[in-house]
Amino acid sequence: MSRVVHPIERESYRILRERVALSHLPPLTRAVVERVVHASADLDYVGDLVCDESALRRGRDALRAGAPVVTDVAMVAAGITTRDTVCPVAEPATAELARASGLTRSAAAVRVALDRVGPGAVWVVGCAPTALEELLTLDARPALVVGLPVGFVGAAESKAALRASGLPGLSNRSEKGGSAVAAAACNALLHAEEES
Repeated sequence: MSRVVHPIERESYRILRERVALSHLPPLTRAVVERVVHASADLDYVGDLVCDESALRRGRDALRAGAPVVTDVAMVAAGITTRDTVCPVAEPATAELARASGLTRSAAAVRVALDRVGPGAVWVVGCAPTALEELLTLDARPALVVGLPVGFVGAAESKAALRASGLPGLSNRSEKGGSAVAAAACNALLHAEEES
């Protein structure tokens, strides 16, 4: 089923492409970079994002095959409108696990979600560095980790840890990130053209 592109979105991409040339990028990397820049109006992401085309292809293929999408917070889930997501951060069981284990709620939610979805999921982290850090300690065997948490405490470090982990991932180098950016990266893969 083809997505209908609104004229405002089409115009936004036209302006983006007028301001920065991305045609040299591999197709999925380009799709992710363009959608993230479109969602944030921040051209700095062109040099800040760290994409691996084969990891993006693996994530896209997993999404097409129906892999679960797990998000760290409801705001990321709200931005992914064409797929159901798993986001147990607000569930009572998550709050109880956080209290009992001394984890943040976001980190506890990663454990709850992993028990629910098992290996092969696409994980989308846009808010909490502790969620990304926790995911890296577990045997999640993800299809892809979109690691774009935001903040001055632990965000850049958690993304560097993702890149060093060897897991298939997408991240950025700076403290920037956030729910809209993480959802945009996932949406880029969900809407990527078949020939990519």
